[in-house]
Amino acid sequence: MKNKLVVALIWFSAFAFSQAKDSTDVVYKKRILEGVEVDYLLSYYQQKGIHSSVSGGIGSEKLSDLATNITVSIPLNDDDVLTFDAGLSAYTSASSSNINPFNSTGASGRGGGDDDDRRVVATGPYGTPWQASSGASAQDVLGSAVINYSHSSDNRNFIWSSDIAFSNEYDYTSIGFGGGISKLFNNKNTELSLKASVYLDQWRPIYPTELHEYAKYNTNFQNIGYFSGVTILNQSGNPSTTYLPNAFNPWETTNRNSYAASFGFSQVATKKMQFSIFLDVLQQEGMLSTPYHRIYFADKANYYIGQAQYIPVYETSQNKGVYHLADDIERLPSTRFKTPIGSRLNYYVNERLAIRTYYRYYWDDWGITSHTASIELPIKLSDQFTFAPTYRYYTQQSSKYFAPYETHLSTETFYTSDYDLSTFTTSQYGFGLNYTDIFASSKIFNFGLKNIDIRYNHYDRNDGLQANIVTIGLKFVEQ
Repeated sequence: MKNKLVVALIWFSAFAFSQAKDSTDVVYKKRILEGVEVDYLLSYYQQKGIHSSVSGGIGSEKLSDLATNITVSIPLNDDDVLTFDAGLSAYTSASSSNINPFNSTGASGRGGGDDDDRRVVATGPYGTPWQASSGASAQDVLGSAVINYSHSSDNRNFIWSSDIAFSNEYDYTSIGFGGGISKLFNNKNTELSLKASVYLDQWRPIYPTELHEYAKYNTNFQNIGYFSGVTILNQSGNPSTTYLPNAFNPWETTNRNSYAASFGFSQVATKKMQFSIFLDVLQQEGMLSTPYHRIYFADKANYYIGQAQYIPVYETSQNKGVYHLADDIERLPSTRFKTPIGSRLNYYVNERLAIRTYYRYYWDDWGITSHTASIELPIKLSDQFTFAPTYRYYTQQSSKYFAPYETHLSTETFYTSDYDLSTFTTSQYGFGLNYTDIFASSKIFNFGLKNIDIRYNHYDRNDGLQANIVTIGLKFVEQ
């Protein structure tokens, strides 16, 4: 039923596009975009935490990401704009590196660690969730591209747009397309908008090493392949041959499809106040869990590879050399329905100060509910400089499928130890500094530098996750 709704919305949009007529009464109209505009964004993100989902809910979450994005908007004529958006994101991750933690040049060999730069020379494969391995999954590059086309009517009261998107990384590919319409009323003081999008994604599943070997060789996996000749330890640190992750079966489907419709209403209420409300409806289907997130059952015996002396301190950063073998991977339903609804209120206090506020409520059928509230106070320091302190608060109620490390039971149908699906609260605070030159007097070739935007934000989550992000944005306009 939900899919039919999305299809109906898309057909409605197409019909509206075909029925839109430009006014023949307009004698003069201003171009939507005077010339080519180029926006360049560079950001650096860094985080640390103690709840790695790859290691079943414990372990280092250290991650760094350097991302760059360029957007080029080209006016095709007075009414039409074609926009190209391309981005690259390169990251290194201690958490995802431990998809294969048994690497002699990484967590199981020499080299620095998160908490102690000294390690014991490996005599066999071993790892730890508290330090990074150097496997292929320790780093990756995400590439993305979006092409958007928009058309405005002669009187500028009706706008339609369509887009197509593509992104790819080592284990995931996404293709998306969508469209939208906007209608302005009341001397452009009122706006209604409708958007619809579809994303058709494909996993190339990568499983934790021990489960990959079990799937490949079944019950004989300890005698063939990676674990041939490797000693597996029980909870007491003694050699054992009884480890058997028979709860694990590879996913039969690897697609993930997402369908979304967005409704928006914006109103200029007074000379100083403007508000908007929005409602999104999202439906996802397919492989919605992450195939390399480990799960450990409370009713199953524990088995390890590595150095037995670290088993008693496994759940602490004192563990420098033993890794718990998984019982299964994260299992979540193959459908998910989401509904966020929210509003924005902007108030112009005076020529020096404005207030921008935001609130959103979120619900989904996995049991998650959340509230988001934020405020931004742009302060005009001069004709060219604006300083904007910001604060954002978020609180979430956990999914009914979440439980911490080694507390799920093997009799459950669905389970995850991903703390992004847990109960938590966050605070994010920071500032932005914006420089605007309306004359774009600084030039590069035929482009003038119109705007520089620098932002910094610090993120705190009450489960120990902390992050910092710095972004620099530049806008160039054709002259």
